Formats: sequence, C-alpha cells, structure tokens
Amino acid sequence: MERALIVSANTEVSELAEQLLRIEGCGRIAVAVSGSEARRLVKNDAEPELVIINTPLSDEFGQELAEMIADITSAGIILICSGDVSDEIADRLSDSGINVLARPVTRELLQRTIRLVIAARVRMAGVRESSDILSRIEEMRTINRAKTTLMKYLKFTEPQAHKYIEKQAMNNRQTRLEVAVRILAQYE
Repeated sequence: MERALIVSANTEVSELAEQLLRIEGCGRIAVAVSGSEARRLVKNDAEPELVIINTPLSDEFGQELAEMIADITSAGIILICSGDVSDEIADRLSDSGINVLARPVTRELLQRTIRLVIAARVRMAGVRESSDILSRIEEMRTINRAKTTLMKYLKFTEPQAHKYIEKQAMNNRQTRLEVAVRILAQYE
C-alpha cells in the first residue's frame, strides 16, 4: 500500500494509526485534523488507498466526509466513533463499504481492521483486473470473428482483413470492436 490518510483531531489516535500503517508497509501517510483539510487533501493529492477517520473532527462529525471519500475514490475507509452511535452509523454506511469501529478501539482491533481493509482492496483490484482481461479477450474474439468473416466472404488474407478493420476504424472514428460488430452484422 502506497498512500494513506488519517483524519483525527486526537493526536494519540493519529500516532497509533500512523504507527500501524507503517508496520503494514504504507509509504506515504498524510494526517489531517479537520474535515475541510481532509477534503482538500483527497481532491488535490493522489488518491489515498486507505483512509482512517476518528470522529468527531474539529469542524464536522466525519460521517459526511467518509461518504464523500467513498463516492469519489476507491479507498478503503475506517470510521472510528463512540460506541453509543456506532451501530446506527454502521447501518447507514454499510452500503458505502465503510468500516465502522466503536470506541474504545484497541491496538489489535485497529491493526486487524487495517489488514482486512488492505486485503479487501487487493482482492478487489484482482477482480477488476480479471474483469478487464476478460472483456479484452472477448473484444479480441469478436475482431477475429470479423476477420474470419472478411476472409470467407471477400476472400481477404488475414493481414488484409486486419488492415481493413484498422482502416475502417480510423476513417469512421470508431473502435476496432465497433467495426467488427458492424462487419459481423452485415455478413452473418
């Protein structure tokens, strides 16, 4: 993990979170004491991979900040709040994928939660990459089917079919996939 953001008005929590993130191999850790400072960091700096918010903040509670970060980034988010409101907040934030911890938070619980969030992000990155690869393979299959169709009906060689699809894509400002779909619709 490269980048993390800690948002806390409490220096004890900030120091503990920073120490645990260093143990987990985090390279760059930014610390903010207010919601407005955190918003500026999220919008202007590189996207954090993990955000830890210890509520309440100096200028807001922190729930809105967590929701905003969840909406505009793919960061894993941990929100620490008092035990009397943690269940209610966890219910509201569960659809956003925000992890809510009730205070008091032990070192072990925070470390375990950080590890879980990191593992979940790694797993999701793998799923996203697999999905991208599968869609790329499907695109290549469609283009190859179009080439085969051109070879069958127009007696093109494979290089000629390839060049034809490339040229059509350039001339019509389309992707090769769009040209291939059009060819398949025309001949099949």
